[in-house]
Amino acid sequence: TWFNNPYAAQKLELGQEYYFQGIVTGGMLRRQMVNPQVRTDAQVKSSPFEAVYPQTEGLTSSAIAKCVRQLLPHAELLPDPLPSEMLKKYRLLSKADAVRAIHCPATEEEAFAARRRLIYEELLVLQLGIGRMKNHGAASTGAPMKKADASPFWESLSFSPTGAQRRAVEEILTDMSGETSMNRLLQGDVGSGKTLVAAAAIWACIRAGYQAALLAPTEILASQHAENLNRLLSPFGMRVALLTGGMKAAARRTTLAAAIRDDEADLIVGTHAILSEGVEFARLGLAVVDEQHRFGVRQRGLLAEKAANPHLLVMSATPIPRTLGLLMYGDLDISILDELPPGRKPVKTRCITGKKRADLYGFLDREIDSGRQVYIVCPAIEDAGGSGLNAVKSYYEDIAKAYLPDRRVGLMHGKLKPKEKAEVMDDFKSGRLDALVSTTVIEVGVDVPNATVMVIENAERYGLSALHQLRGRVGRGAAESWCFLVSDNASESVQKRLKFLCSTSDGFAVAQYDLETRGPGDFFGSRQHGLPTLQPARSADLADRRFDERHPHPPRGPERGCGPSGRRPASRAARTRPAGPSGGADVRQSRCNELSNEKGLPAAVLFRYLLFHHGFFSPMLTTSQKRQRLLVESCTSL
Repeated sequence: TWFNNPYAAQKLELGQEYYFQGIVTGGMLRRQMVNPQVRTDAQVKSSPFEAVYPQTEGLTSSAIAKCVRQLLPHAELLPDPLPSEMLKKYRLLSKADAVRAIHCPATEEEAFAARRRLIYEELLVLQLGIGRMKNHGAASTGAPMKKADASPFWESLSFSPTGAQRRAVEEILTDMSGETSMNRLLQGDVGSGKTLVAAAAIWACIRAGYQAALLAPTEILASQHAENLNRLLSPFGMRVALLTGGMKAAARRTTLAAAIRDDEADLIVGTHAILSEGVEFARLGLAVVDEQHRFGVRQRGLLAEKAANPHLLVMSATPIPRTLGLLMYGDLDISILDELPPGRKPVKTRCITGKKRADLYGFLDREIDSGRQVYIVCPAIEDAGGSGLNAVKSYYEDIAKAYLPDRRVGLMHGKLKPKEKAEVMDDFKSGRLDALVSTTVIEVGVDVPNATVMVIENAERYGLSALHQLRGRVGRGAAESWCFLVSDNASESVQKRLKFLCSTSDGFAVAQYDLETRGPGDFFGSRQHGLPTLQPARSADLADRRFDERHPHPPRGPERGCGPSGRRPASRAARTRPAGPSGGADVRQSRCNELSNEKGLPAAVLFRYLLFHHGFFSPMLTTSQKRQRLLVESCTSL
């Protein structure tokens, strides 16, 4: 049956043999195909595989295939970046042959060889690019210094730092005393004491005769950092200046001219205003970026460009996927704060629907009765017709005050003037407010130990990193703390994401989940999420396969069942492959362990690589058959 194509049947000739390809439907008495693809026997023999291209409105896969066929005779014009010696050494096709075979393969083996060649080229370019990035970061530092002894800084504190904080500071000071610029990520869950570690690094930098700069995403956080760092550094005679976009013109000029250019400030704390033109440092030696997931790639680079190869320290409780992807290839060094200060308890996270809002507010009322404070976060400031989003202004008047009639409820959002924001936050910190209805302006840096409950309305509208950061606003004291994710979205993907957050409080676990679901982003560009700009290579190739001298060749022999990417055979005969021998999971794992010792590769990585490259995507085999077949066809060939 063909719909919207009245001439399809008229093209068929009596006595001619055709191959019909499509989805067979129907019952016992009748079978049918809807809009099948029709090919003659001659067409199948000349091109047994047909490429299937991603299509969009107005551009079908067949139209793309027609254009590609017209261009393939000119494939020789494509430049080949791989030298002939490398092609011979690794038994790779030329670029022109690979392009022709990946689009129109004559056999599955030819398709595999083409894909292998293109994957090799992409991963080689990726490794070379990352190597260049690392070499660029390893340039001679513009702020050479001797390794500092942090003992005077620790002794000035009224409390004892955790072992993780001491280890992180030691790693940072070692990097800063090296010949190359530091490029380090400091990761720790919210409340683990990252700011204290940064303060120790800043202290060492200033003692060595340089300036330091700290970039924060919001004025509230920048002001808080300036206040806290001034308290930590002033005993050593170190001067702290604040630079934000909300400052009055006169104060801004004073900070720019006297504090920064004239070297009257040792540490400059600020927001994006630090990145603007006209902000020049006399002797910048260390750039610190707090809550780095809130900044773009270019913004972080602009701060580092304020001097000649300064040391760079980025901090985050939730590394973005691109950062995690770079860590996998060594572009960033990492220090981990895996200890919370004594007395801290993990925040309990629950996902509920709006139907339980009355019960939720009963719980909030009891928490306030016990002397605690609560946050309520909404995604919008004002109502947008039909959006279904809770806005802070209407929520504050219609819901918060209605459910908490006898409580002191405050309102905070980004449209308030800086002075008004400061007043609201001061009231909440001092305990003059019981509840604070806010947008995500309080996502980072706000530290109120007495707050024990975080309510996030329309939780499905936030990314995992934002939810993790909002959750980190509570749990900063010794009392048990809670985070409630309120969402009426029944989407399976949304519920899976929210339930995952309920199951972990580990920032790296959140980032790993983001990496798996969103991808690592563009390694050499500025995209911070999404799949990398690789075409034939998949994530499994990136994680599990390294083309190097230790293991230069993929398994020999035909890849039965691992057909070319995005391709479907034209006939059932072309699709049907023997299932192959069977074997138990214990035997397979044992063989992988043997190969692991032989090849010097982790057994788990090797096992996943073999599954991917040997029939895992075969269309005609069950999962158990695919895995069983790898024993003889894959392991033995290695």
